[in-house]
Amino acid sequence: MGDTLRAFPGYEHISYELGTLLSTHPPPFIYIQDTEALTIALGAIDALLRDLAKISPSECPSKLHYARVDSVACFTSRLLYESVINSIVGWEPDWEDGCENWAAAEGDVRWNKNLDSFLHGLQTAHHHLSRKNGASAGSSSKGKGKQIDSGYDNVRLVIVIERVERLKDTLPELVVPLTRLAELVPVFLALLDCFPVIKFLLDVCVVFVSQVGWQDIRPPLGASPDPYYIDIRSHPKKVYVAQCLISNFAALSSASAFTSDIRTNSYHASLTSFYEHFATVLCDVCFSFIHDPQELHYIAAARWPGFCKPLIDQMDDDTLLSMSRGGGGTMLIRPQTTQTGYHECAGMTGLPRMAKFILLASFLASTNPPQSDVRMFGRGLDEKKRKRRVMKTAGKGGHPMCVQVSQRLLGPTTSALDRMIAILGALLEENNME
Repeated sequence: MGDTLRAFPGYEHISYELGTLLSTHPPPFIYIQDTEALTIALGAIDALLRDLAKISPSECPSKLHYARVDSVACFTSRLLYESVINSIVGWEPDWEDGCENWAAAEGDVRWNKNLDSFLHGLQTAHHHLSRKNGASAGSSSKGKGKQIDSGYDNVRLVIVIERVERLKDTLPELVVPLTRLAELVPVFLALLDCFPVIKFLLDVCVVFVSQVGWQDIRPPLGASPDPYYIDIRSHPKKVYVAQCLISNFAALSSASAFTSDIRTNSYHASLTSFYEHFATVLCDVCFSFIHDPQELHYIAAARWPGFCKPLIDQMDDDTLLSMSRGGGGTMLIRPQTTQTGYHECAGMTGLPRMAKFILLASFLASTNPPQSDVRMFGRGLDEKKRKRRVMKTAGKGGHPMCVQVSQRLLGPTTSALDRMIAILGALLEENNME
C-alpha cells in the first residue's frame, strides 16, 4: 500500500486504519466522515480496496471483493441491488446482450426484486466467488471439476455506500437492512431453508461514506447498530496539499513531454522548482479559506500559465533554448531585468494614482475610530447633538484615573475591509476620479 499512501498525501492514517481492519477482522458496519474533501477520500478508499484485493494469502487469508455504490445514481432499490451484486462479481452489463444482470450458473434468477431476493443473490455471489477463488470455507465437493486451491480461507465482501445522506432521503427503508446485512443473510437463508446446513456466516462489511455525521442519518429507536466511526480530520498542515500540487505537475509534465518549446508548454520539466515555489505561495494564501484539494488544483491550473509567462517573456533566447533542450535542468528561473530606473521610482512617486488612494484609505481606516468617518466624509449636519466631554478628576485620596492613549500613538490596528472600501469611494468621489 506504499503507492496508495504516496498518491494521497495526508490520508495515511485512514489508509492504515481501514486497511488493517479490512485485512484482519473487520466490523460489520463502518462509518467514514469527511466534511471537506469527500471526493479525495473516495479516491483514497478505492485505491486502498484495489490494493487489498491483490494481496497474497500469506498477508490476508481472506480474498477481498468489493463494490462501490453511489447513492445519487442508485435512486431506486433495484438499481442499488443490481449495482452491488454486479460490482462484487465483476459483471458489466453489455448493451448487445440486452444489459442483463449477473445470474448464477444454475439458472436465470433476478436478484433485484426485493430485499429477500437481494439477500439470496448476495449469498449466491459469495458462494460463486468462493468456488472461483478456491476458498476452503465456501468450496463444495459437489461441484463439477477439480477445485482450485489458492490458499485463501474465505471470501470477504466489502460494500461501500457513497454519499449515504442521499440514501436517507430516497431510500430510508434500506438504511437499517444495510447496517445489519451481516446478520440478515444467515437468518434469511436459515428461514428460507435453501441452504439446509450453513457451515459459515457471510463475511461482509458495509462501509458508509458521507460528509455529514452519523447522528444526522441514524434511524430512530436504535434500529441500527453503532458503527465503527472513522473521522477524517482536516489536514493540519499545508504541506500535504502542496505535495499534491507538485505531484500533479510532474504528471502533467510527463504527459506534455512531446512539446519541447518552453514558450508554449507551461508545464515544462525545467519549471519544476519554480512551480514548487508557486504551489507553496498558493497554499499559504488560499489554505486559510479553501481546504478542498480539488479546488486548489483548479486555482493552480487557472493561475499558473499567467504566473510564469512574464518571467519567460523576459528571458533571452539563449537561456530559453538551453532550458527547452534540458540544459537548465530543474533550476529556478531568475530572469535578468533591464529596468534601470525601477529602484529610483520605488517610493510613493512610483505608485499608480489608484494605489496611492488605496494606501491612504488603508491608513485612515487603521488609525481612526469608526465614529470619525461621518465627521470626515459626511455630507450633512449630524442630527445628534454633540455632547461636551466632562473630564472626571479623582477625588481626594483616590487613585488617579488611567489616561487613554490615542490610537495615532499606538499605531495602526485591524479594520474591516468594507470600511476601507467605503473610505476609498469617498476619497475618489471628492477628488473627481472615475
